[in-house]
Amino acid sequence: MMLRFVAVRGGLGLLAVRRACLLSRSAHSAPQTEYRPIKKVMVANRGEIAIRVFRACTELGIRTVAVYSEQDTGQMHRQKADEAYLIGKGLPPVAAYLHIPDIIKVAKENGVDAIHPGYGFLSERSDFAQACSDAGVRFVGPSPDTVRKMGDKVEARSLAIVAGVPVVPGTDSPISSLQEAQAFAQTYGFPIIFKAAYGGGGRGMRVVREYEELEENYQRAYSEALTAFGNGALFIEKFIEKPRHIEVQILGDKYGNVIHLYERDCSIQRRHQKVVEIAPGFQLDPQLRDRLHADAVNLAKQVGYENAGTVEFLVDKHGKHYFIEVNSRLQVEHTVTEEITDVDLVHAQLHVCEGRSLPELGLKQDKIRVNGCAIQCRVTTEDPARGFQPDTGRIEVFRSGEGMGIRLDSASAFQGAIISPHYDSLLVKVIASGKDLNTAASKMSRALAEFRVRGVKVGASAMFRFVLVLHQQLSLCFRLRFMLLLPPWK
Repeated sequence: MMLRFVAVRGGLGLLAVRRACLLSRSAHSAPQTEYRPIKKVMVANRGEIAIRVFRACTELGIRTVAVYSEQDTGQMHRQKADEAYLIGKGLPPVAAYLHIPDIIKVAKENGVDAIHPGYGFLSERSDFAQACSDAGVRFVGPSPDTVRKMGDKVEARSLAIVAGVPVVPGTDSPISSLQEAQAFAQTYGFPIIFKAAYGGGGRGMRVVREYEELEENYQRAYSEALTAFGNGALFIEKFIEKPRHIEVQILGDKYGNVIHLYERDCSIQRRHQKVVEIAPGFQLDPQLRDRLHADAVNLAKQVGYENAGTVEFLVDKHGKHYFIEVNSRLQVEHTVTEEITDVDLVHAQLHVCEGRSLPELGLKQDKIRVNGCAIQCRVTTEDPARGFQPDTGRIEVFRSGEGMGIRLDSASAFQGAIISPHYDSLLVKVIASGKDLNTAASKMSRALAEFRVRGVKVGASAMFRFVLVLHQQLSLCFRLRFMLLLPPWK
């Protein structure tokens, strides 16, 4: 018998019909009282992460809704969605995306089932997750209580201790004065580091190496945290010199199942901002890798973690690891995990939000395998001649590097695009995949060499060459060469 699908305006279309058939067959194995399909998703964000989520939704037959500020009227993420609505009229650009009442109002007026926060902006705000719940709209992420616990680095640290996960020596609660910082430094010695208690991404983070720098860095960290997160609370840790930054991708469902999807090495950073990420972690001791995975899963189970998240660790020169934080959201670098595991993390987020279990989705720990290696570089609109300060303007010429094993995630990477001074300087994420690190690095080097950009400066943080050399005992190691100035684009 032949079936004919007719596309009608406002209908779900072929993908949605296929999805409905698949879900009806699997419904018998899912808890009936929990499963609720999602028909329309809003992304409370902009740029490449909004487009990334829209694409996943379209593949699943889910209708998409974009929101945009007045300054983003012509941005690509608005055009990629099925529907788009203005928020924050009269507000500054960033403030528009932080205006919870407008976002909730648009969601309720337009039949939105779920809101995906992306990363940044409201993604780690428990009050936003709670506002979604109060409005009867699902939040694609952990529960409001879990977001609150993980967003409070001090509470997250306490939970890690209860779960038996090692932590860096630090304060048990946010400090309220310079005198407390001075007392901590006297006890543990320098260097120490200030960290924002209610946010991440390098903001509100200051390393102090001697007493004379303490007061100035305390004031700067407080001001940065207050500006970025609306709360200047800080806590202090002993600063671990030249550690590796290893993070473990976790995924949990509503039924207590938690798995890890291996780890990423995010040690290559500038001003506490990641610029190159590698999965899996390179040259990790197998026993250390197992401990990192086990600690990440144990901590997630300790808090009843649902949806996607990342548990971050520092590893010192002796191979000892320390918990630093949980990011209760999708990470910028989630791409490399997807490439090595063949798991679409946004698909998984949406399915878990609908109430499906990890086993039902085929996501069991013994089924997750690492396939090769992946590297992500962030090409940013930054001027190397001005200390990598953000550069803005119109892109006059744009040609990207492509080809087998290369994935590009972007939103404004095209000729004629206007680079705004109001947002992050990320232009495009370049992800290279191969059977091993050497293959992935070769593909990345070739792809980046093909880029041609004119009109705005492009940060050298992503223009690199990996050099693989034989090191002690014939083990492979790598080093990164940053190009201080770009070659002339022609």
